[in-house]
Parts: sequence; C-alpha cells; structure tokens
Amino acid sequence: MERLQKIDLHMHLSPCQVPREGDLWISTPAGMLPHMRQLGIEKAVLMSAGESAAPPMAGNEACHAMAAADPEHFAWMCNLDPKDPETIPQRLAVCKALGAVGVGELMINRRLDDPLLRTIFAAAGQLDLPVTFHMSPEAGYSYGVVDQPGLPLLEKTLADFPDTKFLGHSQCFWIEMSGDAPTGKEERNQWGKGPVLPGGRVPEMFARYPNLYGDLSANSAGQAIMRDPAFGLRFLETYADRLLFATDMVNAEMVFPLGAWLDQQAAEGRLSRSAYQKICRENAQRIFGL
Repeated sequence: MERLQKIDLHMHLSPCQVPREGDLWISTPAGMLPHMRQLGIEKAVLMSAGESAAPPMAGNEACHAMAAADPEHFAWMCNLDPKDPETIPQRLAVCKALGAVGVGELMINRRLDDPLLRTIFAAAGQLDLPVTFHMSPEAGYSYGVVDQPGLPLLEKTLADFPDTKFLGHSQCFWIEMSGDAPTGKEERNQWGKGPVLPGGRVPEMFARYPNLYGDLSANSAGQAIMRDPAFGLRFLETYADRLLFATDMVNAEMVFPLGAWLDQQAAEGRLSRSAYQKICRENAQRIFGL
C-alpha cells in the first residue's frame, strides 16, 4: 500500500533561520520543506505564539506571512495575548478574515474556567475556529491552560461550549488515556507508559463529548497511542473522525515515530484504510478546510 501524503496539524517555524543553541533551533518554511517531503507531509499548519510574540517565536503576523507566501504547503492558526477580554471576538474575527484556520497553540497559563479563556472559547465557537490547547498541571508551572488530575475543568468546558471544537494536546492531556494516570505535578507532565487500563478520562470524554478532538502530535500523543498497540488501534478506529495527525516539529532534525507507525499499521492491515485516510488527511481537509 502506498504511503498517504499527510497534513500536519501542528508545526512551529520561524520566518528567519534561528541559530542553534544546544539542541534548540527553529527551521524556516523553506528549510523544513525537504524534511516534510521525506516524512510524507504535504502540508503543515503553523502554530502561533501570540499577537505580540518576539523572535524566535512566530506570532500571528509571522505565521500569516509564512502561510501566505506558500499556501500550497502551509496554513496557520492564530493565538491571543492574555489582555482586553472585551475585544477578543473582534480580534479573532480579524484573524479568521486573514485566513487563520483555528486558535493554537493556546497556552495561556490560567485555569480552564478563567473568564478570559472562557471568552476565547465562546468567540472561537461562534467563528468556527477549532482550539488546539497545551495543558499544564498548575498555574505558574511551565506553560499551558491548567486543569486538575482527572480533567474536571476540561469536562465542564466541553459541556459549556458544545459549539467549540477542542483539540487536546500535551502530556497532561494524553496521560489521562489510562485509568492509572498519576496525580503528581511532575508525573502528570510525563509521557504515558505501559498497558492502558480501563477508566481513562480521555476515552471517557471522547465517548461523551463530540466536540473533543485529538491532536496526535509529539511523543505525548504518540506514546498514548503506541504504549498499548491493541488499545491504541481500537481508539484510532473508534474515533477516526476526530483524531488528526500532527508532529509538533520545530526543525528539520526532528522525527516523531507515530507517523511511520500509522503507515506500518495501515500497510499491514491492522489499521483500516478508512481510518488511516481520515486521521492523516481527510479530517484536516473537512474540519479545517485544508
């Protein structure tokens, strides 16, 4: 079976080459294209670091410019700075008019029930802009929207904003795939390991809330799917309409194993062709208009 050309729902690039500092460097779109071809990625959605992000992070203006310069290979999501809640609907509407296909990567380090975040979620739903969020275990720790063990605030958010599509991402979200998810701050910020046990909050909420989607990027999502292959394949088949291939790559040396694993499972008949096509390409086209 021929490898499917994928759409990557989560990539970070910079309009100018960012010099290497240790292991951290950021590719330009032109620098990433050969690597994308090697990995079978036809198009990528660029994540924004906000309205006033400073280099090397790419904000709304830079992401818009990169996508506009090569719309065949790149699209973009917008992001918001934590300010002026009363203008959020207008600011998001401007981003959508400029071509933003979603809000992401949302990483404001506040609880999910914070009024500012709830204003963003309401406006995003009204504008049909899906929200990709990074989750943190507590305010003041790293970055990302904040929820408690068991994700009670996410569940309330999903219930309160049924017209808003939420794409779960990061360790604190995907470690809740299993019923034995840890509760400690440091442990919640790790990749899941070992067999997936019944009672995981992520599967429960996927079953209950049709507005919950999965960003399958980085090793957090990769491990959630591959740690228990039999469970992972069932999850992929069950929720094939709401799972989207993504990588979270920032440079042309990064490779996350889930893409090749999906190719192999489909080629060997363990993942249906229908689910494979939806996850790797068709959902991005349908949900984000790509």
